[in-house]
Amino acid sequence: QVQLVESGGGSVQAGGSLRLSCAASGNTRSTYFRGWFRQAPGNEREGVAQIDRINSTKYAGSVKGRFTISQDNAKNTVYLEMNSLKPEDTAMYYCAASRSLFARMSPTDFEYWGQGTQVTVSS
Repeated sequence: QVQLVESGGGSVQAGGSLRLSCAASGNTRSTYFRGWFRQAPGNEREGVAQIDRINSTKYAGSVKGRFTISQDNAKNTVYLEMNSLKPEDTAMYYCAASRSLFARMSPTDFEYWGQGTQVTVSS
């Protein structure tokens, strides 16, 4: 079992930055991928970024060049640095983890989830 806890959400103005953190506990060695997803009211949950144990990364086209995912294995923590934030980035952001060696940025490929942290970007 893996437990995930997000933090770092908040309200910022467009163009601002925010850094999210996701601390993992439990059987963290069983996971290969860590990812960030987001969901706005009325929308489906979508993948934002993911990173594997050898630091290969993947980003959604809408955030590429603005967001950076990274990890600190010693702290069992994954980060999402968000720059040049836009109002359309407003959503609940979720941290996730997967045991799979081959994961797409799809919620169905991730089995462990945090409870989310709200990010609100104002115009």
